[in-house]
Amino acid sequence: MAGGTTARPLRADAERSVRLILEAAERLLSKDPGASMEQIAAEAGVSRTTIHRRFAHRQALIDALALSAARQLAQAVNEGRPTTAPPLVALHRITANVLEVKGAWTFALSLPATPGTEAAGLHEDMARHCVTVLERAREDHLIDAASDLHWLQRVYYALLGETLHGNPEDPVTDPDALAARVVETFLHGARARG
Repeated sequence: MAGGTTARPLRADAERSVRLILEAAERLLSKDPGASMEQIAAEAGVSRTTIHRRFAHRQALIDALALSAARQLAQAVNEGRPTTAPPLVALHRITANVLEVKGAWTFALSLPATPGTEAAGLHEDMARHCVTVLERAREDHLIDAASDLHWLQRVYYALLGETLHGNPEDPVTDPDALAARVVETFLHGARARG
C-alpha cells in the first residue's frame, strides 16, 4: 500500500516536469531555434539531469514537442465536432480552437511532421477533417457546389496563418472574434453586404 501511494506522486511529478520542459522548449525555441538542452532545462526550472533523463538527446525533445502540439491541435479540431456539428458551427469552433492552440505552440507546429510518425498521422487526420467540414458546408450551400475543396482548404489555412502572423499590432486577440473574422472572410470574401 505504501509503495502504491508513493508511485502516484512520482508519476504526476514526472508528467509535470515533462510538461514544464515542453512549455519551456516552446518558449525558447520560438525565439532561438538553436537553444541548448541546458538553456531549456534552466527555463523549465529543472536540472540538466532531469531533462536528459526525460529526453535522451535534443532531437528526442523536438520530436516530443512536435507530438505534444499535434495532439493538442487534433484535440482542438475534434472538440469542434467536424462530422456532427452543423457545418457553420463546426467551422467556427474548429477555427477558434485551432487559433488558440497554434498561437501557443507556434514553434512546435511549424516543424514538419516526420512521415510515418504519430504526429504525421494526426496532421493527416486533421486535413481530412477539414475537407469533411468543407464537404458538409457545400452540402448546406454555404460554399459553391463547383468549388475545389482542396483549393479552399489551402485558402482556409492561409487565412489561419495570416490571422496568427500577419499583423502583430491587431487589437483583436480573442479566439472567437478572430474565428468569426476568418470564417466571414472565408465564406464571403470582401463582397459588399447589402
